[in-house]
Amino acid sequence: MMETEILGNTLGTWGISLLIIIGAILIVKLLTILGKRFIQPFLSHTQNRLDDTIYYSLESPVKFAVILLGFWIAIHRLVYPDSFVKVVDNAYKILIVLNITWVFARLFSNLLQTYWGYHANGQRNRMMPIIKRSVLILVWIIGTIMALNNIGVNISALLGTLGIGGIAFALAAQDTVKNIFGAFTIFTDKPFNIGDTIRVDSLEGTVVDVGIRSTKIMGYDKRITTLPNYKIADASIVNITSEPMRRMTVNLGLVYDTPPNKMKEALSILKNIPQKVEYVSKSSSDIIANFTDYTDSALVITYYYYIEKGGDILKVSSDMNMEILASFNNAGLKFAYPTQTLYLYKESSKTDTNA
Repeated sequence: MMETEILGNTLGTWGISLLIIIGAILIVKLLTILGKRFIQPFLSHTQNRLDDTIYYSLESPVKFAVILLGFWIAIHRLVYPDSFVKVVDNAYKILIVLNITWVFARLFSNLLQTYWGYHANGQRNRMMPIIKRSVLILVWIIGTIMALNNIGVNISALLGTLGIGGIAFALAAQDTVKNIFGAFTIFTDKPFNIGDTIRVDSLEGTVVDVGIRSTKIMGYDKRITTLPNYKIADASIVNITSEPMRRMTVNLGLVYDTPPNKMKEALSILKNIPQKVEYVSKSSSDIIANFTDYTDSALVITYYYYIEKGGDILKVSSDMNMEILASFNNAGLKFAYPTQTLYLYKESSKTDTNA
């Protein structure tokens, strides 16, 4: 029975090849058990992070290499047509190169995350996702080119063939190319990081993701807007997160009946209010209150103060407004509103008498 032939190979030959494949799978299982019980506990007790990075980078590719080797040995024990041999050999050449590329991709990704994923102060490097994505794309492009070259594809001829339609393709994909260069500009100049709140023209929100083609910004209404990178690279960007403090401007109008001494009292009250509100700068140079204008119905005070980094802008400004309202009411200072005062003059009539 074992000598019965199927597709040019005996059942015994098929059986041995199947056992080789099963053996490769069992070796992978054994490597997994050894890794969990011995290697990982050992690495967790070492102070060096490099050994952990190397191990976790090699773990999956090595297991895949064992499976490839098992199938290689199992298949090459069998008899099959030469045309099929060439297809299998080319497939294995590609898979081997791609597996090596996988090793480098995982290694570079893990090294970047381990050594550059966090700043010296312990904060996460928010630009790391786009850095890793760019490195991985470059590694896989190189790996793919090497894999094609490994099976005899003439890369120069291939690039030349692609170059024939390159001009038409470039014209069709010029926006894509501009977006890629825009992403590179964002990566090199670093006008913002992922998680920063920025203002791009009239759009203000938090940067959710920076990709090769576009940048996603979540507005205050929780809606995500996707902007092409080239537009962001050409736009004026205000990084709100990076500002040390936020200056707030308040225009207050008092009634025209306010005497000079009460106006001075109002200015003094405004300069002392930041001492009562949390997250407002207490520095005297950051607190400005001036009597600035006479308008149709009010004496105008222009008031500047600064909200410190970490304070909630809306809450702190609300607290300041409440404190201003309470302090002015307690001092008897009256806010103005659009009014008109009408003055009537009555001339007395004179009666001439003739003597």
